[in-house]
Amino acid sequence: MIKNKKRSTFFLSLLIGFSFIGCAKEEIDLSKDDIQERYDKGMELLERRKYYRAQEHFQYVLLRSRHTDIGDDSQFHLAESYFLNKEYESAISEYDKLVRQMSFSPHVRLARYRICQSYEMSSPKFYFDQEATNRAIQKYQEFIEDFPDSENREEATATIGDLRNKLSNKLLESAVLYVKMEEYDAAINYLQDLLELYFDTGYADSARLMMVETLIAAKKISEAETFLENHSSRFSNDSIREDAQSSLEKHFSQQDKKL
Repeated sequence: MIKNKKRSTFFLSLLIGFSFIGCAKEEIDLSKDDIQERYDKGMELLERRKYYRAQEHFQYVLLRSRHTDIGDDSQFHLAESYFLNKEYESAISEYDKLVRQMSFSPHVRLARYRICQSYEMSSPKFYFDQEATNRAIQKYQEFIEDFPDSENREEATATIGDLRNKLSNKLLESAVLYVKMEEYDAAINYLQDLLELYFDTGYADSARLMMVETLIAAKKISEAETFLENHSSRFSNDSIREDAQSSLEKHFSQQDKKL
């Protein structure tokens, strides 16, 4: 009875062993895996906006043919499926793999641009942390330097301007907050940072006006006069410059009435 059990156990072990061997062979037997069919299916799903299912097919292809032409294409379109599905962190990771591991790929230039766009899309409203915004600016600048003849150069340059405008807006709103709290020195520091880093943005004139008004509120009248004198020619908007001058004139007028 015991011998029969041992024999049964032995044959069962053999059967399980052969089953595992058969499964292993089936997994690695590329002749049974139609890589091209899986890639084509991934592309079809990508065009149909079935991004999660497309990702499965591209990942399957990459597991079996990463260092081939079709692996190159699969890596790019895997990244695209994340990008189009607004999964920007994953998209950046997959585009970066293409750039670093497949540097001779014809997709590298577009992958680099998509990385820029992914950081841009990850950039939050101005009142949140702006790490992604700074990263996007850096990546766009690197892209322009590395691909000066790119058809995306003008768009990249314009986007950098928009992102810098957002950063300057954050500094201006921080200054506004400190003025409301009557923390004038802190407000002045934010305005100085804005005018030093983002002097050419759409918020620079507003910052110049606010600097004059904040210095007056802080009773630093001579500094307000000096600032306006030094920055008068830097205003791009004549109306805002006139408002700054009016603020000083109003202050002096009020002082005269007190006398």
